[in-house]
Amino acid sequence: MATTPVPTAEQPMDDDARRLAELGYKQELRRKWSGFSNFAISFSIISILAGCFTTFGQAWNNGGPVAISWGWPLISLFILIIGFCMAELVSAYPTAGGIYWWAATMGRPVHGWFTGWLNLIGLVAVTASVDYGCATFLNLTLSALFDGWAGTLRQAFILFVIILVLHGLINIFGHRIIDVLQNVSVWWHVAGAAVVVAILVFVPDNHQSFQFVFTERFNNSGFGDGDIGGLTFWFYVLPLGFLLTQYTITGFDACAHVSEETRGASQAAARGLWQSIFYSAVGGWILLLAFLFAATDVEAVNAAGGFSGAIFESALTPVFFKIVIIISTIGQFFCGMSCVTSMSRMAYAFSRDRAVPGWRLWSTVDRNGTPVNAIIGATLAGLVLTLPALYESSAGIPIAFYAVVSVAVLGLYLSFLIPIALRLRMGDRFVPGPWTLGRKYKLLGWIAVIEIAIIAVYFVLPIVPAGVPGNDGFTWSAVNYAPLAVGGVLLVVAVWWYASARKWFTGPVRTVEEPAVAADPAPADGPV
Repeated sequence: MATTPVPTAEQPMDDDARRLAELGYKQELRRKWSGFSNFAISFSIISILAGCFTTFGQAWNNGGPVAISWGWPLISLFILIIGFCMAELVSAYPTAGGIYWWAATMGRPVHGWFTGWLNLIGLVAVTASVDYGCATFLNLTLSALFDGWAGTLRQAFILFVIILVLHGLINIFGHRIIDVLQNVSVWWHVAGAAVVVAILVFVPDNHQSFQFVFTERFNNSGFGDGDIGGLTFWFYVLPLGFLLTQYTITGFDACAHVSEETRGASQAAARGLWQSIFYSAVGGWILLLAFLFAATDVEAVNAAGGFSGAIFESALTPVFFKIVIIISTIGQFFCGMSCVTSMSRMAYAFSRDRAVPGWRLWSTVDRNGTPVNAIIGATLAGLVLTLPALYESSAGIPIAFYAVVSVAVLGLYLSFLIPIALRLRMGDRFVPGPWTLGRKYKLLGWIAVIEIAIIAVYFVLPIVPAGVPGNDGFTWSAVNYAPLAVGGVLLVVAVWWYASARKWFTGPVRTVEEPAVAADPAPADGPV
C-alpha cells in the first residue's frame, strides 16, 4: 500500500513560490514568517491596547456605556463577516498587493486603481493615528513620572515624530527579528490586557452597577441638546460612537500584505485574518467592560472629554495608574511597528505594479529583501497627514486625531468593499483557494457590502456642532477633515485615471515570464 510522503520543511516554501509565480510574481521578499506570525501582525495592528484606550472617548461622548457594552459586540460581528469574506479572497490570491490585486484581477484595472489608492491612504492614516495615540499616552506617562514634563500638545507631536522614525528604523534594520517582535507583541497584548482587567477589577474600592454598564446612555456630542431618546441620538449620535469599534478592529488586511513572506500562505493568511478579528473582539469587549465598571467618577471622565485616562486616574492609586498607561503605551508602540510593516508592503506592491509616482524608487528592495524606500516614503506621508494635530481644537476633544481615525476607517473599509462586491459579481466564476465560504459567500458578502456603505456615510459627518459649516461657533479646527482628505485623494486619482493612467495602467504587472504549472488547490469549506 502506498504511503503519503511527509512534507519537508522546505516543501511549503516551494509550493508558495510556485503559487506566487502562477499569480505573476517572482519571490523577492523573504518567506520566513510562520502562520502565527501572520496572525500576529493583524492582531497587533488591531491592538486592543491601542484603539480601546485612544478612541474610548468617541463612544463615551456619543452614546455612553451602551455604545460600548452593546455596540462593541454588535459591530464586531459585522466586522468578522467582512473578515470572512476577505479570508476567502486571500486564500485564493496570497499576494503582497492584497486588496488591490484582488480587485484588479476580479474586475478591471480601474477597480484595482481606486482600491489600491484607498487602501494605501487608509494604511497611512491608521499608522499615523496609532503612532499619534501612542505619543499621547507616552506624553501622559512622562507627565505622571516626571514633574517637569508639562505634557503639552507640541510635546505630544514631537514624541509622535520620534515614534514614527523609530518604527521606520525598526522595519528597515530589524529585518531579522521583525517577525519575532510581532510574536512578542501578541503575548504583550494578551498578558497586558489581562493585567489591566485584573487591576480594574481588584484595585478600585467601588464599581459601577450592571445597570449603568448595560443601560446608561450619554449624549455629550453637542448634537440634539443632550437628548438621549430622540431620533438624533439613535440615528446620528449613537452611530458616531461606533467609531470606537470600527477603528479598533481594522488593519487586519495586514495578513494579506505579508502573505508573500508567510509559509503556507493560502491557508495561514486566511486563518490569521479572521482569527485576529475574533480574538480581538472577545478580548476588547472584556477590556472595555472593565473600563466601564471602573468609571465611578462620571463627572471626571466627562470633564476630560471622555478620555479613558480619566477613568484610571480617578479609580486607581497613582502606582496602578502608571502601570496601566505604561502597559497601553508599550502595546501601542508594538501596534505602530506592525502598521509600518503592513503599510510599506502595500506601498511596495502597488509601486511594483507602477501605480505610484516614482514607482521604481518605492518598489526596490535591499539585499535583505526589505522595501526600505517604501518604508521611508510611507512614514513621511503619515507625518504630513497628521500635521493638523499641531493646532488646538476649541471643541475640547482631539478633533484632528478623530479625523485621522476616520480617514483610516474610510480608506481601509472602502478598499475592502470593492473586491468583496466584485467577488459577489463573479459568482461561480470565482476559483476559490483552500479556505472558502462555499455557498455562504452570497449572504455574508451582501451583509459586508451594506455595512461598509453605511459606515462610509457616518464617518464623513461632523463630529461636533462646531465642525458644521454655518453653525454658531463654527471653527475650522473642529472640522472632521476625513471627507476632505479621502475625497481629495479620490478626486486626484480620478482625474489622473481619466487623464492619463487608463492609457497605461493595466493592473498587476507580471515579474515572471511564464506562470508555473500547478493544480488548483482543492476547495474546502471554511469554518463558517
